[in-house]
Amino acid sequence: MKLVSLISGGIDSPVSTYLMIARGADVISVHCDNRPFTDETFMTRTKDAVQRIATHTGRELELVIVPNGDVQADIARNSERRYQCVLCRKRMLLTASKLARKIGAEGLITGESLGQVASQTLRNLMTETAAHDLPILRPLIGMDKEEIITIAKEIGTYDISIRPGTCCTLVPNRPATMARTDSIQENEENLDEALIDTAIERSETHVFGP
Repeated sequence: MKLVSLISGGIDSPVSTYLMIARGADVISVHCDNRPFTDETFMTRTKDAVQRIATHTGRELELVIVPNGDVQADIARNSERRYQCVLCRKRMLLTASKLARKIGAEGLITGESLGQVASQTLRNLMTETAAHDLPILRPLIGMDKEEIITIAKEIGTYDISIRPGTCCTLVPNRPATMARTDSIQENEENLDEALIDTAIERSETHVFGP
């Protein structure tokens, strides 16, 4: 079973990636690089986390880094401010879906835990995944933060994920927590999907050994 895992520099997504590898999945990790709206830290943490997972599991792992800055800027310019996080998440899932089809993967993995942040309310999760035809696996969905942190410490990714860095500067002061699917679709009509295709063409693949 080949899966594409969206992985960031945070605590959760390395854990969800590890859990699916432990279940026997062939996982390709994808990191959407949001510079210039974040700093270098998140990409460095992601690379180090994937290396740590490869070492812990004894598996060679691929990491695809997709430049996502232009996609983020497009959302900021052409959509309602409160929907930035939901639309960002939808565009990242679309990026992962396009890559999955390109490499013949059967589904996606995310590190979402219900209600942890604004984009992970039940309504927003439903809105973000509307119209996706690949299954989205969420190994952490019912876990609380302490359970996730415990696993992160066990596999050695926790200390990597808590290194200081600049979070996304496009996060709105009042992000939508109950986004309606029709409202998001209306905003998406103003966005340029070709930017995602260009970003994928510019992506870089790194291989990490055990």
